[in-house]
Amino acid sequence: MEKEIRRPLQHETAAYYTLYIDQVEGSNYMRTLKSNLKSTVEFLQQLSDEEWNSRYAPEKWSIKEVVLHMVDSERIFAYRALRIARNDITPLAGFDQDAYVPHSNASDRSGASLIDEYQMVRHATLAMFQNFTDEMMTRMGTASDNPFSTLALAFIIAGHENHHISILKDRYLAKS
Repeated sequence: MEKEIRRPLQHETAAYYTLYIDQVEGSNYMRTLKSNLKSTVEFLQQLSDEEWNSRYAPEKWSIKEVVLHMVDSERIFAYRALRIARNDITPLAGFDQDAYVPHSNASDRSGASLIDEYQMVRHATLAMFQNFTDEMMTRMGTASDNPFSTLALAFIIAGHENHHISILKDRYLAKS
């Protein structure tokens, strides 16, 4: 049985990240991470090759690039959570998401390969968070010159995905 844990408190992350935390309903981030694994894969498996390569505007990322951005971001946020949970107090550097995309090779990949990578990263994220204690979840660290708790990072991972899946559905795939 999954234990309930509280939502992150205001001081546990920079205000910007509440955009993602607010995308998670309730206080069970693990339930969200697990249900997203299923629903995101089902959603992505329905995309045609044309849809995978589509952009809602010329300067915007393709769906392939958005999905790989979600995977890259999950890895980075999970790495931050690991370091903080293990009580590493070294301030962690930020990352420039816009610099990653041109070097991601996403456009040369198949949708199936992106789904596989997403699933592998999510399974690793779940395994990591399932084994953190309550104390580890409330530890604080610094990344991108902002405070973060391990708990806040778990919610950010889940909410970041919800945010981007919503954008894909609303802006990329909305049928007129």
